[in-house]
Amino acid sequence: MVPHLTTALTGPLLALEQHILDAQPRIEQWFRAKWQEHDAPFYASVDLRNAGFKLAPVDTNLFPGGFNNLNPEFMPLCVQAAMSAVEKICPDAQRFLLIPENHTRNTFYLQNVARLASILRHAGLYVRIGTMLPEITAPTVLDLPDGQTLTLEPIQREGNKLKLDGFDPCAILLNNDLSAGIPDLLKGLKQPVFPPLHAGWATRRKTHHFSAYDQVAAEFATIIDMDPWLINPYFSDCRQINFSERQGEECLATQVDELLGDIREKYLEYGVKNDPFVIVKADAGTYGMGIMTVKDASQVKGLNRKQRNKMSVIKEGQQVSEVIIQEGVYTFESINEAVAEPVVYMMDHFVVGGFYRVHTGRGQDENLNAPGMQFVPQAFETSCTLPDCAAGPDTPPNRFYAYGVVARLALLAASIELENTRP
Repeated sequence: MVPHLTTALTGPLLALEQHILDAQPRIEQWFRAKWQEHDAPFYASVDLRNAGFKLAPVDTNLFPGGFNNLNPEFMPLCVQAAMSAVEKICPDAQRFLLIPENHTRNTFYLQNVARLASILRHAGLYVRIGTMLPEITAPTVLDLPDGQTLTLEPIQREGNKLKLDGFDPCAILLNNDLSAGIPDLLKGLKQPVFPPLHAGWATRRKTHHFSAYDQVAAEFATIIDMDPWLINPYFSDCRQINFSERQGEECLATQVDELLGDIREKYLEYGVKNDPFVIVKADAGTYGMGIMTVKDASQVKGLNRKQRNKMSVIKEGQQVSEVIIQEGVYTFESINEAVAEPVVYMMDHFVVGGFYRVHTGRGQDENLNAPGMQFVPQAFETSCTLPDCAAGPDTPPNRFYAYGVVARLALLAASIELENTRP
């Protein structure tokens, strides 16, 4: 079951999307076989970019924080997928402890926590929300903008188990990406913790993920006879950066220049008239911090103080020393004349919804995960079936089928990534 996306990209289905749609039986058979070999992450979200000639993932988040942006009509899909995930990880589970980020002032994020807790409760679990904030020493009720409330409770550790007052959970679900590091509170627990601790940004690297995605995209492209570049952004890395001290600029400039050259060759092959660009971003971390768009290697040399400050620190004040240089993928989608990109949400190995990230102040070649962004949760129609092969090729659900396929490829890559990096 794949939700139908009311895509912001109108017009006839593009050659790439049509090719994926035509191969639908082979694709689903291949995915079924792959999920026999690999365990899907509990949940994930994938940022996609559709340039028309290319459709590719640009980021995969293993601690998704936007469940509140999903269309409520797709709650049943979320609940069914959550049931499947729980049965695989902890079939006897009855009680979950949900640990969110420490963003008690971000009411939009807290609405995400409330929605996630609701999904788990509808899946048949007792759920309570524990916080690692030291200043919360008693159950604390927070008011949400939609009229709901959320109760945060201080976590207690007894031996190798986490508990709340009167609540002994079977498993721990993290919605905290551990950007600031893995706290001792979470180490060496008897209870299963998922996503696993090494999925957090304390240890995870985007280059590891896209290395796994290289492998997945290459195999998938062979199965359906296509050029893997059409669904896969080139990337390289630089691991000797200190923006504050202006160290590593030559390494960065060299990698940028080589990558732009590779992209330029592909643009010539496919007759793409746009200028190639790359995105330079921290190899660890999220929230759209430490990111810049580059169209020439000279742009990363001699950065001014403001640019260096922007690139040198990410979430939780972590210093940037490693960057990924990723092929930039244009987005030719827009909503009300604002640049937009689809974000696809999954639980277990099922697509459960999505939305558009929209930014009125950004261009088609820029990162949209930035202050001023908005979300359009009405991205899905009410129907909920697989692609309609009897309908016209430009039918919205047929367009979204390609989005769901590429998002699931990124999910499979995340599964392989976690296997490869398991301590």
